Amino acid sequence: MRRYLASFMTKEAFEQFIKVGLVGVANTIVSFALFNLFLWMGWWSVVAVSVAFALTTFMSYLLNRIWTFEIKDGKVSGRETVRFYLVNVAAWAGTAGTMWLAETLFGPLSKIAANVVYLITSIAILLPKFASYRDIVFGKAIRERENSRSDA
Repeated sequence: MRRYLASFMTKEAFEQFIKVGLVGVANTIVSFALFNLFLWMGWWSVVAVSVAFALTTFMSYLLNRIWTFEIKDGKVSGRETVRFYLVNVAAWAGTAGTMWLAETLFGPLSKIAANVVYLITSIAILLPKFASYRDIVFGKAIRERENSRSDA
């Protein structure tokens, strides 16, 4: 466990975490724009956040694979893709669940309050998403990349 935790304290992990955060910011900007468009169209906030999630997940996948983790082998396995979506479905469930909980506790949220809940939740899930991307989603491809570098 100590070794695993220490793996987050390297320069490479720090740079990857920053990149995941930057991809998250870009993804969040697009997602917030879509979310607010859907709210403006009169959609329920849980549906709006769900559709925004679905539309921005693929962008996040590509940016994280190619830029964050520098996997440029042109291979995208079905298993890796499914894992990416499962991690993001869990993140969506946390976000939508938090939105539902906020509305249950406080009643219908104003657009500003809904955005605050969305922002807080997006920040709270960043570290678990980074660890999941690095270890579960892209772990095999990262190890293969490292092995090919050491063989060269």
